[in-house]
Amino acid sequence: MQAFLKGAAVQASRAQKAAAGSGPEKKPPAAPWVEKYRPKCIDEVAFQEEVVAVLKKSLEGADLPNLLFYGPPGTGKTSTILAAARELYGPALYRQRVLELNASDERGIQVIREKVKTFAQLTVAGSRPDGKSCPPFKIIILDEADSMTAPAQAALRRTMEKESRTTRFCLICNYISRIIEPLTSRCSKFRFKPLANQIQEERLLLICEKEKLKYTKESIAALVKVSEGDLRKAITFLQSAARLGVDRDITERDIIELAGLVPPKMIEGLLQICFRGTFEKLEVAVRQAVDEGYAATQILSQLHEAIIEGGLGDEQKSAVTEKMAVVSKCLADGADEYLQMLSLCSVIMQQASQSS
Repeated sequence: MQAFLKGAAVQASRAQKAAAGSGPEKKPPAAPWVEKYRPKCIDEVAFQEEVVAVLKKSLEGADLPNLLFYGPPGTGKTSTILAAARELYGPALYRQRVLELNASDERGIQVIREKVKTFAQLTVAGSRPDGKSCPPFKIIILDEADSMTAPAQAALRRTMEKESRTTRFCLICNYISRIIEPLTSRCSKFRFKPLANQIQEERLLLICEKEKLKYTKESIAALVKVSEGDLRKAITFLQSAARLGVDRDITERDIIELAGLVPPKMIEGLLQICFRGTFEKLEVAVRQAVDEGYAATQILSQLHEAIIEGGLGDEQKSAVTEKMAVVSKCLADGADEYLQMLSLCSVIMQQASQSS
């Protein structure tokens, strides 16, 4: 009896907590800015005019072909097709009509035979609950399609043909060369270009305005440079910088530190020693750069930029860049960072002495 009364008391206290939790103070769940500012409709997609034009026509009633989106990461491939699907089907039908498979899912032939084939065979109506018309087909989105096995891609080609009346496919990948020829010939191909600097700046300034951030012009320029056309990366760095420096301006230095870039002064100092210093000084400088925790691949990338823009002759530049290719391969294979950087810098020193 005592246990029964105790259980009733626990249930009553839970009910009170639930009632208290459902008050007006409930805040919306915090979301990463990449998701928060993801395009909700086709018009919000930045810079990819050809794809937007095709999808707008399909929204106006024209038929939609099978699509193949390819290009660098962070250029809006997934966002574009998701925004189009939301506009086509509305919030009520979106979950029923769209099957999204990512690289995190199993991508072998079994998934194509079971999940994809079963979903593709379902027939659908051509109207929405809100009365608007919608296309009588479903959309299957295969994100990171270049990670699919060759047998799985081969199994997909027949499904694409057989279920063309009820299903459209959208394949998304970074490298189109990894998609088999029979699949690429069945799709309309669209290359997503890295976003132009001006487009990135506009989107970042819009986010800064909505989030009421304090920033400098130099910090926005640094974000654009660091991201290299990848808007997702730029927005993620911006959010990290905003959380790092609350109630103060986001500076260029903050962005450089967050991105893991080597300070330009350190690269300049390393090159000055290569051009005019001794091997002993070079050893100390390289050891210091590695000991401070900077990635050797990042040092290599920034040295490459500096050498290309520097004053060495063409013959010397070609010798240095050839050595850089060898060092890059060695680093990828797990070689010692200090020895590889020292080897590269000694070649730069040797070529600099020949050119002067």
